[in-house]
Amino acid sequence: MRMLVRRRAAKGSSGSAPFWRLAVLRSGLALLAAAVVVRLVIIGIVDHDFYKALASGQHELYTDLFPRRGQIFLRERADSSKEYPAATNRDVWLVYADPRQVTDPQSEAEALAPLLNILPEVLVQKLSIEDDPYEPLAHGVSDEIVGVIRAKDLSGIAFAPETVRVYPEKGIGGHILGFVGSDESGARRGRYGLEGAFDRELAGSPGYLAAERDPAGRWIPVAGRRFVPATDGSDLVLTIDRTVQYIVCEKLKASVSRHGADAGTAIVMDPQTGAVMAMCSSPDFDPNVYNQVTDVSVFNNPAVFGQYEPGSVMKPITIAAAIDQGAVTPATTYEDTGSVEIAGFTIKNSDEEAHGTQTMTEVLEKSLNTGAIFAAQAVGKDVFRSYLERFGLGIKTGIEFSPESPGDISSLKRRGEIYVATASFGQGVTATPMQMLAAFAALANDGKLMRPYIVAEIRRSDGGLEKTEPRLVRQAIGERTATLLGGMLTNVVENGHGKRAGVAGYYVAGKTGTAQVSNPNGPGYLEGVTIGTFIGFAPVADPAFAMIVRIDHPRDVRFAESTAAPLFGEISAFLLQYLQIPPERPIDGRS
Repeated sequence: MRMLVRRRAAKGSSGSAPFWRLAVLRSGLALLAAAVVVRLVIIGIVDHDFYKALASGQHELYTDLFPRRGQIFLRERADSSKEYPAATNRDVWLVYADPRQVTDPQSEAEALAPLLNILPEVLVQKLSIEDDPYEPLAHGVSDEIVGVIRAKDLSGIAFAPETVRVYPEKGIGGHILGFVGSDESGARRGRYGLEGAFDRELAGSPGYLAAERDPAGRWIPVAGRRFVPATDGSDLVLTIDRTVQYIVCEKLKASVSRHGADAGTAIVMDPQTGAVMAMCSSPDFDPNVYNQVTDVSVFNNPAVFGQYEPGSVMKPITIAAAIDQGAVTPATTYEDTGSVEIAGFTIKNSDEEAHGTQTMTEVLEKSLNTGAIFAAQAVGKDVFRSYLERFGLGIKTGIEFSPESPGDISSLKRRGEIYVATASFGQGVTATPMQMLAAFAALANDGKLMRPYIVAEIRRSDGGLEKTEPRLVRQAIGERTATLLGGMLTNVVENGHGKRAGVAGYYVAGKTGTAQVSNPNGPGYLEGVTIGTFIGFAPVADPAFAMIVRIDHPRDVRFAESTAAPLFGEISAFLLQYLQIPPERPIDGRS
């Protein structure tokens, strides 16, 4: 008996381990069951609306979780640490329905229609769709409206937070900013301006939620879910000075209105870095209500997209090429008979007068077509074309906008001297305002052509920072040539057609250009239609800014000296004061 008892005891002792494992297993199953119950409660109650709204697919659900779009900021010289949002986000609501839960589509539609500004019959149709777990009704609904709808306690109506894009700085940057709208597929993305050019950076990366579902479309709670969070978009900080932008835009709009012009453009740039301080075109558009625009061509930025025959503002580039080649000097003379005969064509000066013996400096002062032809012929067509290319003409500047036009100087590849003759004073070739400004900025910057840029910083959501560094494109002309051109262009403002661009107490350099507009329906130019341009920089000894202003088809006057030049002078007077640049000479009363 003892032997048997001992054996049973021994057997019982050795068998205690399986009983212990069984107890642990039972406890684990109990905890698992409790976790499943909690999970079911979360799915069925806490996240019910969320999961219902996301319902789609058969076995795998991939739902984009949208990131927050990056903002676009402006700064001011007075306090560069302070930033002003030019494009930002506002939190609003999406109102949606689960038609399966709607008990009375007609009465609910009548209650919602005035609040959502949707016709009742449209809402009735949406609320009556069978077996539809999710039907969006209205986007961008305010907190106030959502509060009123919630108070009505309508069956099957729910809400989800969302954001909309807003542009607080009205009237000073539609062409710069662009807007966020729907593409052909209905997806929301940046269009035009910086919103379009930097859509990928601003939009960020969407996250997703993946979860298993059974063949009937039901969630499998124990399968769990995989969540990858979205990456918010990057912020942009612009080189645009908020105050300068506002003043330039206001003065441009006033000038366009005063002259009854079709349009106008103005750009201000730091010639030493290429940073754009202001960029405006009129008419502009409000990106907050971009859908009210009837002509989509207004979305294109004329500063970088609107190529035109620039006219006499090309003459300084022509003479710079000739001086840089040693073919002429500022004092080189020629005999101006008032016209030049080339290949059966007669080209006259704009004033149709003969001025006799003239220097290259006087060619710019009096804007003589014959003198520009003389300088271009002195270097030859191929060399002349190469200098236009060195100044960036016929090539996109690379500024951060899309679309950007490259301009067109291809006529200089054709046979015949007539093409170099007309191109020398800005006809038969085209350029954008941005290209022409960049070329003049090279004259102000010791002959160095800089790449224009408008984005100073890109701030990543992970804390990374990408700063834009000034970039030299090439040495367009020698430093001595640039210095000589600066002096010659100062004479244009002091003694020539650019007098109204001057600012009392300062030396200002620049050139007028009154361009004809080619006939879009045939050869030749439109009768009585001109584009006035003035491009220049100041102060001449140490330029703080370069600027172009362009007035399209003024109705009251013809020449740029009466439209673009005075506007240049107004803006320059403000800039010199705003930038706190002391006068270089006594103020003699000249305005």
